[in-house]
Amino acid sequence: MIDLDISVKIGNLILKNPVITASGTFGYGLEYPDLMDPSILGAFTTKAIKKEPTAGHPPLRIAETTGGILNAIGLQNVGLERFINEKLPLIEKIDTHCIVNVAGTTLEEFLFLTEKLASQKGISALELNISCPNVNKGGMLFGQDPDAAYQITKAVKEVAGEKVIIPKLTPNVTDITEIASACIEAGADALSMINTLSGMAVDIGTRRPLLSNVFGGLSGPAIKPVALAKVFQCYTKVCRDKNIPIIGMGGIIDTRDAIEFLLCGATAISVGTGNFINPLAPQLIIEGLECYLSKQNVKSIMELTGALEI
Repeated sequence: MIDLDISVKIGNLILKNPVITASGTFGYGLEYPDLMDPSILGAFTTKAIKKEPTAGHPPLRIAETTGGILNAIGLQNVGLERFINEKLPLIEKIDTHCIVNVAGTTLEEFLFLTEKLASQKGISALELNISCPNVNKGGMLFGQDPDAAYQITKAVKEVAGEKVIIPKLTPNVTDITEIASACIEAGADALSMINTLSGMAVDIGTRRPLLSNVFGGLSGPAIKPVALAKVFQCYTKVCRDKNIPIIGMGGIIDTRDAIEFLLCGATAISVGTGNFINPLAPQLIIEGLECYLSKQNVKSIMELTGALEI
């Protein structure tokens, strides 16, 4: 029996294992203890936090599709003040890293949120939701423009102190490696990828869109092939040489999925829609990774990152 090391490094953080939960699928990390102890995770990611409380879009805002779900929640959240005063004291009691997803519609809002959160205990990293619409550029997503992605990452990094900064990349671009390069050049400590694909669903009875927002984000197993390709592209073209870790996500529901992402270049993986299918999925993946390493006679899980043979 060999000694297994399933810890990974993301920026200046050492995660006990590479399994993280994705933003918007694990609440504030406080909703799951009756089902699974969140302290077993390498980290968990909170719902997106905005400056002010947000009610989100009206129903219907989730629709099942073949192999996945469409969501148009609209970043519903309690706002910065309530998050710090009500949620964070409880989050601090969870014995693992907390990544806070930060969302804004202007650079100034991102900076305000970062400055406030950077001084808080119990927060290890900030995931920048650059899939938000930039109101100063007519609604274009920050993450669709290399210059905007660079500017927001650089500005946030300068006020984040010791917090690890992780831009979350949208796949809804022509070349995701351009966005990845811009974020890395601006000082990103890691990349989180991918966010949801843009999609819609139609009710043929009413001849109307199923979602009140018309468009939503597609997640789940249906997007895994796309996510794997994006991770592999960014790892081989950008991240490998610059030693920038990738947190891979998109349709991960079991150990096999997680290993595929690691082989394609991810250092850690994030479970999203999989939490809705089986709330114990992250725990089962951790156990499955240990079993896989043992069977493969691999001592460190870091040996899997980028080990895909072409």
